[in-house]
Amino acid sequence: MPEVVSLTAAEVKQRLDREESLVLLDVREDVERAYCAIPVPPTALDRHVPMALVSSRFDELRTLAETAPLIVYCHHGVRSMAVAAWLARRGLSGVHNLEGGIDAWSVGVDPDLPRY
Repeated sequence: MPEVVSLTAAEVKQRLDREESLVLLDVREDVERAYCAIPVPPTALDRHVPMALVSSRFDELRTLAETAPLIVYCHHGVRSMAVAAWLARRGLSGVHNLEGGIDAWSVGVDPDLPRY
């Protein structure tokens, strides 16, 4: 089974700054997403799939994971780790979890991003 690698907000930021091809998968609810999201450069893909819909959109996520590393995030990193582990158990490789979620991003990378 592929392993889920956890990345800090600073590590994700470095990868985005290097313009790596990445997929950021936001598994928060619509209301959370409407409040704020991690901005991505043109080299990265931003995808919002609430946790409850991940299984029904597995084929789409598998295709995305085949094109670039998948970095899953939520508010604090708990839901995203559950989703990342679920995807890895189904054979997806290159799946990462953003430690501390978007809250860690707001604190350590972009203090202008609203916290909730």
